[in-house]
Amino acid sequence: MLIVAAAALLRSDGRILLQKRPEGREMAGLWEFPGGKLEAGEQAEQALARELAEELDISVDPEKLTPACFASAAIGSKDLLLLLYTCREWDRQPRAVEGQELGWFALTEMENLAMPPADIPLLALLQQILRA
Repeated sequence: MLIVAAAALLRSDGRILLQKRPEGREMAGLWEFPGGKLEAGEQAEQALARELAEELDISVDPEKLTPACFASAAIGSKDLLLLLYTCREWDRQPRAVEGQELGWFALTEMENLAMPPADIPLLALLQQILRA
């Protein structure tokens, strides 16, 4: 089981940051929520804060990450569990440290984007959570 923590970084205008998987990586060209794999002994919130610093050069307080929803998918021979958190507070403007394309999207726009299998079911769940 591969466990991944990801964030829906929410701007005040309701747009959410997605990153495009770079060429040469599995599922290249698909838009995804930023985040990454948990390392041995790492809590999900700590892993996500670390990944956001590495990928986007932002600092997030793990206590400001709100658990939102999860999804699972088979990725090749692996079973993936994707934990999605919402985050409304971070420092600095996110930037593509690893050269990936970034974009801010409304949830309705995301429905038309090519996304990894585990990210797709999160859109409807996230929409319900943000309306509450």
